[in-house]
Amino acid sequence: MLPVACLPLCGILMGLGYLLCPASMQGGEITGMVPTIGMFLVKAGGALIDHIALLFAVGVGVGMADDQNGTAGLTALVSWLIITSLLQADFVKLLLPTIADQPAALLAFQKIENPFIGILAGIIGAHSYNRFKNTDLPEWLAFFSRKRSTVIVSGLESILVAAVLFFVWPILFGALVGLGQGIAGMGAVGAGIYAFLNRLLIPLGLHHALNNVFWFDTIGLGDLTHFWAGETDGDVPWSLGIYMSGFFPCMMFGIPGAALAIVQCANKKRRKYVMGILGSAALCSFVCGITEPFEFAFMFCAPLLYVVYALLYGLFSYATALVGFRAGFSFSAGATDLLFSSSLPAAQDTWLILPLGLAAFVIFYVVFRVLISKFNLPTPGNEPDDTDAETVEDISDASVESADVVEGVNIASVFAGLGGKENVLTFDNCATRLRLELKDDSLVDENKLKEAGAKGVMRMGQNSIQVVIGMKVQKVADVMRGQL
Repeated sequence: MLPVACLPLCGILMGLGYLLCPASMQGGEITGMVPTIGMFLVKAGGALIDHIALLFAVGVGVGMADDQNGTAGLTALVSWLIITSLLQADFVKLLLPTIADQPAALLAFQKIENPFIGILAGIIGAHSYNRFKNTDLPEWLAFFSRKRSTVIVSGLESILVAAVLFFVWPILFGALVGLGQGIAGMGAVGAGIYAFLNRLLIPLGLHHALNNVFWFDTIGLGDLTHFWAGETDGDVPWSLGIYMSGFFPCMMFGIPGAALAIVQCANKKRRKYVMGILGSAALCSFVCGITEPFEFAFMFCAPLLYVVYALLYGLFSYATALVGFRAGFSFSAGATDLLFSSSLPAAQDTWLILPLGLAAFVIFYVVFRVLISKFNLPTPGNEPDDTDAETVEDISDASVESADVVEGVNIASVFAGLGGKENVLTFDNCATRLRLELKDDSLVDENKLKEAGAKGVMRMGQNSIQVVIGMKVQKVADVMRGQL
């Protein structure tokens, strides 16, 4: 959630920037105060979206550290820098000159800076930190003991991982490119399959492989490049824009519909909070097609729903290809790109975005609403352990807080319910829960924890429990962490 929190800012900056400075997408000279300001906003927003993989490396490193210490973020950054440097295309060509004659393998290394590698680096950094943060070295190496040693360990692990990826990554990446080549000649069906796989692969960052097949000239297609070059169907052997058009109704209208369904399925006490997150995400998607704030908000907690979400993209891309709506994007399928691409020669029947958009809004809304309700999916605000609509209110006056009572939670009583501070081995928190590893879980008193202000207790395995606090868990966790 830490890197995801950066994305709404990106979307707002870029959306405003594109509106103020059309030349930032279409090309041409940028003159005047307003376009200049717009270009600054586009560049500022692009600094985040262009480096989302790096944000994931640092964010995952900090988020998965036992105590969320910033050292873990630095350790993850070290891992990211080593892996991406060792697997850069130019360096790989230096080690293996013959790869220059293998375009598919070379392309894989040209796309090494992706979210999948970022998450992998974050995991390496967090693991190194958690495992070695308390390790003492001999006196003559004492300077590198404990937290400082984690950076060294992370670096060594990353070298080994890079060595494995040197052989594995081109195979995985190449398989996706081959898949793209296989479906490129299927017309409307191929467009639907591509859109489905594009969304499905986003969590791993591997959608770049397919994008290079369909949008650029990796295998001679280049839907995006030919569209913005001012060409028409007569200049290419396929229906120009077919691999971009289907994203517009989904991103502009489908995501707002799905976001509304998630908000309405959320616990009534959390709807304002969820609306704040998903409302800005829906706006980002509508204006400039930035979908990550919405997608990463639920893809990991409700993977089934994400698969259906990807399937809806495939269905709408298929339908869009059949009805003849054609539009293109240089950034993503938002209203800004639709506005500017509608004047290009390859654009066709752009007015169809209205009926297509209405259909997308309704279908996304109904599908999300039915699936979340029927299967009680843990979307934001609807987590299974937080679904009691009328949970216990704060047990004390929230306006009168002390070191012992935070957000209605009695900290001393929580520790007592856990069997004492000395019973706590590791301590962390997610969006709503405290996550703990204990020495002896038989000492846990669930009634005492609930009396202290917890809304529930989940036993996750031997000596592993989660204490449900609610959306204000971070403040409670910070106070408890300071007392351990």
